[in-house]
Amino acid sequence: MKFFEQEINAAIFDMDGTMFDTERLRFDMLKQASSEIFGEAIADDLLYDCLGVSAVTAEQLSKERYGELYPYKEIRQLADKLERKHIKNHGVPVKDGLYNLLERLKKSNVFIALATSSRREIAEEYLIKAKVFRYFEIIVCGDEIENGKPHPEIFIKAINELSCAPETCLIFEDSQNGLLSASASGGKPIFIKDIKEPDAKVKALAYKSYPNMNMFLKDLITFMPKLLPVPQLNEHYPMSKENITVGIHGFGAIGGGYLAPIFSHWDGYTRPKEIIGTTRNQFLLNLINSMGKYRIRYESEAYFQTVSNIRMIDSENESAMMDMYAKSVLIGLALPERAIYSQSQMIARCLLNRYRNGGDDLTILIVMNKINATMFVKTQVKSALKSLAEKEEIDKIFKRTSFIKTVVNRMVSSVSDEFILSMLKNNLDHIHANVKDINQDIETINLFFENYNNKPTRRKSIKKLHLAKQNIRVNKNIYESLSSFSHLSKSIANLTLTLFSAEPEMPLYAESGSEIVNQLRQVVITDVDSLQKIKNRLSNGTHAIIAWYSLLLGYNTIGQGIGDERVANLALSIMKYEVKPALLKEYPDYAKFINTFIIGFMQRCRNSFKDKCTRVSRDCMRKLQIDERVIGSIQMAQKYDICTKHLEFGVACAILSCILDKNPTDAESAKIKELYAENHSVADVLAYDGEYNKGFYHGLDKEKDQELIQRIQVVLNQLQTELI
Repeated sequence: MKFFEQEINAAIFDMDGTMFDTERLRFDMLKQASSEIFGEAIADDLLYDCLGVSAVTAEQLSKERYGELYPYKEIRQLADKLERKHIKNHGVPVKDGLYNLLERLKKSNVFIALATSSRREIAEEYLIKAKVFRYFEIIVCGDEIENGKPHPEIFIKAINELSCAPETCLIFEDSQNGLLSASASGGKPIFIKDIKEPDAKVKALAYKSYPNMNMFLKDLITFMPKLLPVPQLNEHYPMSKENITVGIHGFGAIGGGYLAPIFSHWDGYTRPKEIIGTTRNQFLLNLINSMGKYRIRYESEAYFQTVSNIRMIDSENESAMMDMYAKSVLIGLALPERAIYSQSQMIARCLLNRYRNGGDDLTILIVMNKINATMFVKTQVKSALKSLAEKEEIDKIFKRTSFIKTVVNRMVSSVSDEFILSMLKNNLDHIHANVKDINQDIETINLFFENYNNKPTRRKSIKKLHLAKQNIRVNKNIYESLSSFSHLSKSIANLTLTLFSAEPEMPLYAESGSEIVNQLRQVVITDVDSLQKIKNRLSNGTHAIIAWYSLLLGYNTIGQGIGDERVANLALSIMKYEVKPALLKEYPDYAKFINTFIIGFMQRCRNSFKDKCTRVSRDCMRKLQIDERVIGSIQMAQKYDICTKHLEFGVACAILSCILDKNPTDAESAKIKELYAENHSVADVLAYDGEYNKGFYHGLDKEKDQELIQRIQVVLNQLQTELI
């Protein structure tokens, strides 16, 4: 691996203060132990002087201060005991960035060693508890050398055991004595600040210096391959969890079925410690929180993917929402357009709270199926902030908040509550079947060990014979009992519910502008504006038309509808002969993407047997607005004198599906039916001027677009005759 033009073959880590935030804990334990045994706490300046030195050197320094009778060994032993008790109860405090750093080094074929002043017993215990033991080829400890730091012996020993040239070894240290030792060994010292800055002269010995490990990581990443490739569907999420939290504001199909897996893959090296999702659905909230995980089913692959480390909060709970916005490094905003109006006030309050409490910069990933969605969200949030803060403060909030545009290229749907309950009942029945005889199994196992530990020695032969027969029976049953426990364990482990149905994992396309987003493995950085328009024209309008036409033909799902040749031919004709030619005029550089997209889109639709037409067909008015999806595609094609009869047929399908109440729960369908009913006129629908979602509806111009409106009216009349 290259690092600042230097070939690096190995990385050697100090432990306390460098890898683990244990120096402060160690200070407290030594003070407490000294007070209990000696009657006086060790002075802070002495503790600072002992940083990074061996136990022998620390004992010498302590006796120079407190006299030869100072019981340093006993104090250290008690401090070890107190510290280990604290670690047992609270875990090892791992420095931020450590897991990611170790993963990157390991995957770059860099040898990793530990060189610590701590005893091996403690060092190995801490490595195991912190779940990093697996990374280290070599471990050298303070009780295995004669000379402690600042003598270079410990690092020389580690370098020799790795069989690497010293100048190819990075040595990570946090103390003055550690830097002196690392420098004298011939390695490349990397100073990571912990408690105390070394003297300027000593700090100058470092090859590079950083205020924390994450800052070193930022440098390291620039010398590594930009990104790992987009993960395969069956690829496991990273094993190690970094100490970061991410949020998903809007845990619907896109949030839970698309963003959560993307966040779980993270950068390919580690994944977040926790994903927080927001919902108003109390059933979903309680279900996920009770299990801490859920599954996504990929229809075309018959494959299940489990998302864990997930916690749900109520999107109406302001305290919980503020906490999510305060602690998250990245938030995916996956709300429908109509929800932004109501949630913009909550987002504004959360951003203001984060800013006023000194929070770091925040990245918000805008994941909405809408052109100019990012500008729309920013406008709504800024408007909400105006009633809460002054302009200067609002400007500072927006300066520290990156709103990132994205393009979604995936079909996801939520599983019905009825199906979830059915799965839950089946899972619980299976567990109950494995539990009912568990008490008998426990008695069998206890009897086995009782007989095993009390074998007869000099007893009557008849008694021996009786016990021998009993032992044969118990020995046989013990394996059956253990098998029952194994089945129960598997049943409990498999207690996971499928909440979303999706097509195979595909990348999320995003604009550049955030270091975090640029590092995400399943995110492709590109020209989002162009891609969004292409996708919007190619698939979003076509997808809606498939749903409208399928509803009119009596189909329930997209997969069923597209299986009808009439629907499939309509969709292909729209994309290949009307939308594609116009897109190639506007975006000639995207020809390959457009061709590939059409094929993939049709295949995904054919596999979408869980994607209900009522879901895809909703919000008709929005989809029939000027410049939106369907009408926008017609206008684009007409600009290049391209016939749009299939798109116009789709518009007629939309209006007729509303007239016939094919989606009775959709408010916009009801509005279109109301508009049409007055004069039975397509013009009243497509050229509507009035209020819409707290704004103004932009319809066609009755005079300017008269010919288009009339053609659609003719098609609608024909459809009514054929289908009614």
